[in-house]
Amino acid sequence: RPPGHLAGGTLGGASGMNLGHGGNLDTLAKQAGCSPAELLDFSANMNPLGPPAILRPTIARALEQAVHYPDPDALALRQAAGEAWGISPEQIIAGNGSTELLYAIPRIAHRTRAILAAPCYIDYRRACEQAGLAVELFRLCPESNFAVNFSTLGEMLRGDELVILGRPNNPTGVSFSAEAFRSFAEAHPQSLFVIDEAFVDFTDPGDNLATDLPENTILLRSLTKFYAIPGIRLGLAVACESWIHSIREVLLPWSVGTLAQHLGAAILQETDYAHATRTQTAELRETLATSLRCQFDLTVFDGEANFLLCRLPQGQRACKLAETLLQHWIAIRVCDNYDGLDERYFRVAVRTENENAKLLQALTEILSTEQPEKVARPPFSRRTPSIMWQGCSSNAGKSVLAAGLCRILLQDGLRVAPFKSQNMSLNSFVTHDGGEMGRAQVTQARAAGLDPDVRMNPVLLKPNSETGSQIIVHGKPVGNMQVGEYIRYKPQAFQAAKESYDALAAEYDAIVLEGAGSPAEVNLKSHDIVNMGMARYAASPVLLAGDIDRGGIFASFVGTMEVMEPWERELVAGFVINRFRGDASLLGPAMDYTQNFTGKETLGIVPYIKTLGLPEEDSVEFKSGALQTQRPPGDHVEIAVIDLPHISNFTDIDPLIAEPDVYVHIVRDLQELGHPDAILLPGSKNTLSDLADLTARGLAEAIVQRAEAGCEIVGICGGYQMLGRRVSDASQVESPQEHAAGLGLLDLRTEMAQEKTLTLTTAIHQPSGCEVRGYEIHHGQSSTGQTQTIFKTNVGQACGQQRADGQIWGTYLHGLFDADEFRRWWIDHLRTRKKLSPLGTVQTQYNLEHALDRLADIMRKSMDIPKIYEVMGL
Repeated sequence: RPPGHLAGGTLGGASGMNLGHGGNLDTLAKQAGCSPAELLDFSANMNPLGPPAILRPTIARALEQAVHYPDPDALALRQAAGEAWGISPEQIIAGNGSTELLYAIPRIAHRTRAILAAPCYIDYRRACEQAGLAVELFRLCPESNFAVNFSTLGEMLRGDELVILGRPNNPTGVSFSAEAFRSFAEAHPQSLFVIDEAFVDFTDPGDNLATDLPENTILLRSLTKFYAIPGIRLGLAVACESWIHSIREVLLPWSVGTLAQHLGAAILQETDYAHATRTQTAELRETLATSLRCQFDLTVFDGEANFLLCRLPQGQRACKLAETLLQHWIAIRVCDNYDGLDERYFRVAVRTENENAKLLQALTEILSTEQPEKVARPPFSRRTPSIMWQGCSSNAGKSVLAAGLCRILLQDGLRVAPFKSQNMSLNSFVTHDGGEMGRAQVTQARAAGLDPDVRMNPVLLKPNSETGSQIIVHGKPVGNMQVGEYIRYKPQAFQAAKESYDALAAEYDAIVLEGAGSPAEVNLKSHDIVNMGMARYAASPVLLAGDIDRGGIFASFVGTMEVMEPWERELVAGFVINRFRGDASLLGPAMDYTQNFTGKETLGIVPYIKTLGLPEEDSVEFKSGALQTQRPPGDHVEIAVIDLPHISNFTDIDPLIAEPDVYVHIVRDLQELGHPDAILLPGSKNTLSDLADLTARGLAEAIVQRAEAGCEIVGICGGYQMLGRRVSDASQVESPQEHAAGLGLLDLRTEMAQEKTLTLTTAIHQPSGCEVRGYEIHHGQSSTGQTQTIFKTNVGQACGQQRADGQIWGTYLHGLFDADEFRRWWIDHLRTRKKLSPLGTVQTQYNLEHALDRLADIMRKSMDIPKIYEVMGL
C-alpha cells in the first residue's frame, strides 16, 4: 500500500505537471515515488484481460527465427489479417506500430491540408504538420456526446484535404457505423480519409469497415491495444493496392521484426480471446462508469472502447487530481493537451474489477471532503490479506506448508482461516454440524486454532471410478458425476466456492489458500476454480512450492512460469523449495538463474522433515509407499494394511505408524501379505469394486485363510462392510455393480442407501472400556446377525460389531485409533496374543499441536516470513 494519502483538499490550484502521452511508466513512477511495477496505470488503454495465452509460446518458437532477417513483406501476418477481416492480403501493410503508418500517410497523401475531428489523438496533428499540411479542426461537441456529425463535416470539405477520424475516437471512445461512413466517403471522392481503428476490436465485430472499403479511405489498425502488447510494436493499414504501394515506398525496410510478425499472425486467430475481451470489457466499463457517476460529481461520457472520458466540475483541474492520485500510486491521463478539451478533462482505462476498486477507493478519499453528498462507499471493499500455496506438482507439500503458515499467523496474533476451493480426496472429515470436508483443511483449521468449517473446503470431490466422483458442495453430496458432467457443473461449484471465501474473508484477519495439483496443467486452466482462477478472485499473491526431493525443481519453477499467462505470473510472489536435504549454499547459482529467468525470488528453503506427525494431504504418499515404516528393533507387532484402489480415510493408520512397537506394512499384492499379527481393511469409496479387486488379486482368499489361522482382522467403514456376507447397491450409489459377496468373516449384510450418514461420534470400546471419538461417513446401512457389539455410542447405539471370539471386528468409526488409551490397549492386546509382554502405558501421544508448533518453528527459520507478510499486505 502506498505510504502517502492526501484525502480531501482543493483540486483548483495550478499545476506544472505534464503527463504527455499515457503509459510512460518510468516517469510516472518517479513522480509517484514508487517502482513501475507498483504503479497502477490507468493512463494507458490496454486490454484488462492482459495478453492472450499464446503470447509466450509463440515468441518462444519465433526466437529460433531471430537469427534471420524478418520477412520484409510480412506475408504470413498479412495473410492472417486478410483471413480475419475478409479481405485480400494485398490490401494490407504492416508497420512498427500504427503510429509509424500514421506518420507515413500524410507524406504520400498529396494533400495541402488536414481536417482533424477534435478532440483526437495528439499525434494526428504532429504527423500532418511534419508533412507540411495545414491543420484545421472539426469540433466534436460534449453536448452531443462527441458524436461525428457527417453533414457538418461535409461542409468543410473541398477535395484537397486529408481527414482523420477515430473509430472509436481517442479520448472520447465514441464511434460511428461503417455504413454511415461509407455513404459519406463515397459522396466526397476527392477527399482522402484516414480512419484510426486502434480500438475498434472492442466494439461490435459485425460492423466491419475493412470489407467494401471505399478507395479514398485508409484504415489504421493497432494490435497493441486490444491484445495488450504495446511493448511489441505492431500495426496494420488497410487500403486499396495503390495506396498500400505508396505507403510501402516511404517506410523503412524491416521495420516489423520477426517476433512481432509471428505474434501478430497468431493472435489474429484468437477468436475466443477476442469474444471474452469484448464481453468482459463491456461489463467492466459499464460498472466503472456507473460507479464514477453515482459516487462523484463527475461527467462520464458514454463510449465503446476500453476507457472512459471524464470531466470534473467547474473550477477543478484534472492535473491536480492526477498529482494527488499519484500519491496513491495510481496514474490517470490528463487530457488538457487534446484539442478541444480543457483542464477539467481526464481519461481512465478500464482495468480489472479489483484494480477499478482501488481507483474508486482512492477517489473516495480524495474527493470525500469536496462533495460529501455525492460520495458513497465503493461497491468493492479492500481485499482481506491472503496468500495462496500452489505447487509445481501434486504432493509438493502445499497442505503442510499451508498448515504451518496458519500456525505462524496464529502465533503472531492474527485470526486466520484456511481455504481450498476444491479438494479431490478420499480423506474426509465430518464437522460438528454434519458437513463433510477434506482432512487437509481440518488439519489447517487445527493449525489456525479453529473448529473445522465446510466453508474452508466448499467443494470436495471423492473419486469412485477412474473418471467419476461424488461431488460434495458446502458439506453435502449433490450427486455422482463423470468428468464431463462436472466440468459443466463447475460454474456452480465456483460460485459456491466464492461465496464461502467471501464469508471467511469477512470474518478473519487473513486467509491462507491452497491450490490443487499444479497451475501448469494447461488442459484444466480453461475451467480452473482452485488455482490461479481462485487466486485472481481473492486477489491473493501466490507462493509456488516445489519438492526438491524429487529432483528437477528449478526446471519445474521455470517451466511452470513459462506456461502461465501474464496475469498469472504477476500473481506469483516467489518460490519456496520444500523437502531439502543438504547444504543450502549449494543452491545459490540455481536460485540466481531462476530469478534472472523469471523475475521471481526464492522466499524459503524448507528442510526435509522426517516423521512430521501430520496427516498427509491425499493418497499420493500412501500409494507411493512413503508411509511404509521400517521394521522396529526388538519386540513388536506387525499390522498389514490392505491398499485398496479406492482407499479412503487412510489417515486412520497414522497413529499406529507413530507407535514404537508397531510395524505397519502396506500390502498391495498377495506376495507382500506375509503372516502379520493383524490385517486392517481400511475405508473405501467403492466397496463393491474394491471387493472385486481383492478377489482378482487373490487377497480375499488369503485374508480368509489368515483369519482361519488366527490372525486378527479389522475393518473400518468400507473395510467393515467387506467383512460381512453381502454388500448390495441396488440404487448404484457407489458402483454400477448391484451386489457382491463379502469375505463372510462377520454375520453382516450391507445395503447402500441414497442418504449419506455424516456424524461425529463418541463411543465406548466394550472389551476395554476406553472412550474413542471419531466420525462416520458412509452410505452403507448394515444389519447384523450372530455378532456382538464392540463399540457403543454415548446414547447406547451400536457402531461396530465383533465375532464372539473377538478375532474379527469392524466399525464405521473413522479416527478411533487417535485415542491414545484405546490404541495402546489394542496394541498390547496384539502383543499378548503374540505372547509378548504388554507395555501397559501410553507410549506415544498422538498430538497434532506439538507437530504444528514444530512445523511453524521450522518454517520460521527457513522462510522469509517478513517478506511474505509484506506481499500479503499485513
